[in-house]
Amino acid sequence: MPADQPTILATSGGYRPAQRTHLEFDALVHHAVELSGVTGRRPRVTVLGTASGDQRFFNDHLHQAARVAGFELSTLDLFPMPNHDDVRGHLLDQDVVWVNGGSVANLLAVWAVHDLGPSLRVAWEAGVVLSGVSAGSICWYVGGTTDSFGPELRAVTNGLALLPFGSGVHYDSEARRRPLVHALVADGTLPTTHCTDDGVGLVYHGTELVEAVSERDGKGAYVVTRDGDRAVQERLEPRRLASP
Repeated sequence: MPADQPTILATSGGYRPAQRTHLEFDALVHHAVELSGVTGRRPRVTVLGTASGDQRFFNDHLHQAARVAGFELSTLDLFPMPNHDDVRGHLLDQDVVWVNGGSVANLLAVWAVHDLGPSLRVAWEAGVVLSGVSAGSICWYVGGTTDSFGPELRAVTNGLALLPFGSGVHYDSEARRRPLVHALVADGTLPTTHCTDDGVGLVYHGTELVEAVSERDGKGAYVVTRDGDRAVQERLEPRRLASP
């Protein structure tokens, strides 16, 4: 039961600490599932941990979180080789594709080697909800800001470009993100850029931004546009999601 139109939920959140398990899925992950429209069975969610090297211990944390949430979770691992014979078929069989954070530059390089981009586009066009956090948010855009290359943030501009915008993740929690986004938009390195405070996600139908949502109080989303040789920022007030 795919979503009725191509849908992306790009976030700077999705997890929260837990008591009995290492982590739980917070409201943003649950909202990705809601956007898929699945009913009558356990939602199928596959996680791509490419950006952090497909860490098996973290996969186990996610399986425990999925058990608590009532999701049927799988992983699409690319290290040391793809763990599914038919990668495109696996993606098309999901309700949600969730991409974890880490190095977006490495993620994009590995995805390119495996020609994963066209399969993700096919899944998106078929109504599989694409989502993720941090690197798993930037990847859907033209590019964004990243620490993939070292402590000093740099631009990455070879994203999948399903969304024709830049991405500014962790906009409130990492002090260098905001000024670099503004500089990159002002000089034309990035197009109009959509930014999220930690705990905030942006919902797109096709390439249209339709809503900002949040799993935390007091957080914001932002649209940064170019005006001559400067950047201009507009704040969007997210809708507060109910905690699962």
